[in-house]
This record gives sequence, structure tokens and C-alpha cells, in this order.
Amino acid sequence: MSDWKKPTMEHQKITKYGYFVEYPENLVLGKNIDIGVFTYINSHFGVEIQDGVEIGPHCSILSHSSIGNKKGKVIIKKHAKIGGYTLIMPGVTIGENSLVHAYSYIDKDTKDNENVKNTA
Repeated sequence: MSDWKKPTMEHQKITKYGYFVEYPENLVLGKNIDIGVFTYINSHFGVEIQDGVEIGPHCSILSHSSIGNKKGKVIIKKHAKIGGYTLIMPGVTIGENSLVHAYSYIDKDTKDNENVKNTA
């Protein structure tokens, strides 16, 4: 994927790839990432998506949530795979090469190379 380019993003607007970002100035994207359509990223308090990450469609990645008024940077480390319809809560780090199953609720850190269904 040597021709990969960082997409243009505007606050509260859908990208040309079909995902939605709030506070794109606080979103750090690595290279060769794939973010599925209808994914919502709230990076108000920071989101870092490292190289080679794949995120399925309809995911929500939150650095701020009204549920418990949680806030915190989300980090998704290199080559992690996030299945569709997954919710990642604020302050969570997804380990390198980890696999998060579809329809998961992640509210705790995962280790590198971990296979995760839910952390709740």
C-alpha cells in the first residue's frame, strides 16, 4: 500500500471514505490504515491509530463519553484489527496485533497479540 495517503478530514463531516470524525485535529493516523464506513471517531481528548490498523464498519471510538462522563486518549497500536460494530470507550489502549471481535464493548486496555470479545 505504498500509495496510501492520509485522508482529508473536517470537524463533524463525513470523510470521502464514509466515516465521521469530531475534532480531527486531535486524531493521529499512522500509515496504511483502513477505517470502515459509518465509523464514528470522537477524538476530543485524543485518538491515535497506528500503522496498519484495520477498523470494521459501524464502530465507535470515543475519547469522551457521556456514560459516566469518561474522558481519555484512545490508542490503537500497530496492526490491530477491530471488528465491525465495536464500541471503544475513552482511555483505552488496544495492544499491537490484537484482534477485537465484532460487536465488542471495550472499556479496558488489551494486551499485545490478544484475541478479545469484550472487556466489560
